[in-house]
Amino acid sequence: MDNSQEPETEETPAAELPAELKFLRLLVTGLTGTMIVGLLVLIAVIVIRFNDKSLEFPETLVLPDGVTAEAYTQTKRWQAVVTEDDRVLIYSRATGELSQVIELQQGAE
Repeated sequence: MDNSQEPETEETPAAELPAELKFLRLLVTGLTGTMIVGLLVLIAVIVIRFNDKSLEFPETLVLPDGVTAEAYTQTKRWQAVVTEDDRVLIYSRATGELSQVIELQQGAE
């Protein structure tokens, strides 16, 4: 006589989850979906921003002799170079020509 028990072949029905666990599962699923959508939006914004080619750095910008640039900025109409000798050189974006020189005054330190 064999006393060993054979495993049941029928599956036992799953126990019903308590209401709190159902609600928690719903919250976790919602949070996961929200995070996925947020990540996709963030990636799209980064890709769109880095593909923006509205202003490009000029290939060449001719500075006067003996001038060393310290900073550079630009808009759609002009480019500005701040020099080590406290001047701002304004260049036209359309022509690339030097259009204005601004002397900076240093205040008392």
